[in-house]
Amino acid sequence: MKLTVDCEVTSQLSALQQTSAFAYLLSKAKITWLDMPLEALVCNQYGLKPAQDYPIATIAANADGLEVGDAFWLRADPVHLTMQRDSFSLSEPLPIRVEPEHAKNIVASLNQHFDAEGLTFFIGNSGAWYLRLSNAQQIKTSLPSIAIGKNSYHFMPQGDMSAKWRAYLNEAQMLLFTHPANAARELAGAPVINSLWLSGGGAMPLSIKPQHDVDLIVANSPFYLGLAQWSNLTSQVMAPSLGDVIKNSASRQHVHLQLTHEQSLDDASFQVLLNALKTKKIKVLNLNLGCYERTLVLTMTSLDHYKFWRKLKPVMHFLA
Repeated sequence: MKLTVDCEVTSQLSALQQTSAFAYLLSKAKITWLDMPLEALVCNQYGLKPAQDYPIATIAANADGLEVGDAFWLRADPVHLTMQRDSFSLSEPLPIRVEPEHAKNIVASLNQHFDAEGLTFFIGNSGAWYLRLSNAQQIKTSLPSIAIGKNSYHFMPQGDMSAKWRAYLNEAQMLLFTHPANAARELAGAPVINSLWLSGGGAMPLSIKPQHDVDLIVANSPFYLGLAQWSNLTSQVMAPSLGDVIKNSASRQHVHLQLTHEQSLDDASFQVLLNALKTKKIKVLNLNLGCYERTLVLTMTSLDHYKFWRKLKPVMHFLA
C-alpha cells in the first residue's frame, strides 16, 4: 500500500530531537521543499484550478452540511489579529475555537448587519464558518497559512472589488469589537475574535476524473471529505488510532489521509508510520508537511530504512 499523509508542522514537532521517529523519517527520506502552502498542493494534486482562489470554501461547505448550489462561497474563519509594533498580524490557533452558542450569536449579528449587502454567513456541521454570495466576486484572497505572523495588511483581499471587501472587513471588526460574546471570551481569558479571515472563494467546479491512483481519503476536515465527494472517491472519517487505519486499509492501493490536530502534536503518529514501513505494511510513504507558506514533501520506502550512512539530526535542522 502507498500512503500519503498530510499534516501541519506544529511547534511540538519542530522541537523533536534526533532520537524521535519524526526526525528519523526526515533523516532517511528524500525531501523536497515546495513554494506553496499545503492546501494549494492538495488542490493541485486533485486537479483543482484557481480562478482567482482555489474553490476550497464551496468544496468544504458541500461536505459540511450546507447546500452550496451555484452560489459563490468564501471561508470566513474567526481569527485574532495581534498588534505588533506598527501593524497587525494573524495569530495562531487558526481558526479560533468558538463555543457553539457564541458562534451562533456572532453569526446572527453578522447576518443582521450585512443583510442589505447580500452577505449570508453559515456555520457548518464541523463548526467552520462560511460566507455565501449569489454572484461571483472579483477578489483574490490569501490562504491563512501564508499570512500567519506577518503584516496582515499585505494579505487583505486584492482585485477589482478589493476596496469594497476591505470595507466589509472593517465593518465586521467594529461589530466584533462590541459583541457580547467577545466580552464573555475576554472574561474567560480566551482570545477575542477581532476579525474574520476570508479565503478559498469560488463556486462549485465541475468534477473531473482524478489523475492519480488514490482510492481512499481518510480525514476529519470538511475540505478533504469534500474533495472525496467532488472526485467521486471513497472516504471515511479519521479514527483516533492511526495504526487501525493502516491495518484496515491494507487492501487499498493508495490511501490519502490527513492527521488530526491531536495526532500531529507529538511523535507517536510518526512512530506508527515508521513501524509500518519497517514491517512493509506501507511500501511507499509520502509525507506532506505544511510549514506556513511552504510545504516539505518527504518520500520514503521500506528500503530507505537501511541507509545507515544518513546521520540522524533534530527536526529543526530540516526546517531551518
